[in-house]
Amino acid sequence: MNIIESDTIANKAKIAIAVVRFNRFVNNNLLEGALDVLKRIGHVKDENITIIWVPGSYELPLIAKALAISHKYDGIIALGTVIRGFTIHFEFVAKECSSGLSRISMENTLPIGFGLLTTDNISQAIERSGIKANNKGSEAALAVLEMINILKIIKNSS
Repeated sequence: MNIIESDTIANKAKIAIAVVRFNRFVNNNLLEGALDVLKRIGHVKDENITIIWVPGSYELPLIAKALAISHKYDGIIALGTVIRGFTIHFEFVAKECSSGLSRISMENTLPIGFGLLTTDNISQAIERSGIKANNKGSEAALAVLEMINILKIIKNSS
């Protein structure tokens, strides 16, 4: 039986972080959490991290696709916040962003950390972007680091 597991140290990895400008006060916390994990746990150097600010969550898949086909990055972290309003706009944006990022990840065999908050209200968004705990940006960064290493193991074991 073969078991493949990995750690989260990826000190040579090149990471792109796409961050949504809309709801920036929440997304800044997500970005801080992701950067903390990349540097402190993953040992990723500043020069290997690129941050791209995009207008809204709907634009994340397009930027992720452009980053993926550039072949410059080992992983992408997508960070944003969609807060439910009084219309169905929330459902469209959240669904298209989620499915678009998933499709791009699979089509390009490229880890994309899903750090998109989909919340009912601003309080939930603030809670899920916590600096000390429950930061979904941190979780997305951890997932990307581990997936980068797992994909390398799979590629090198063939």
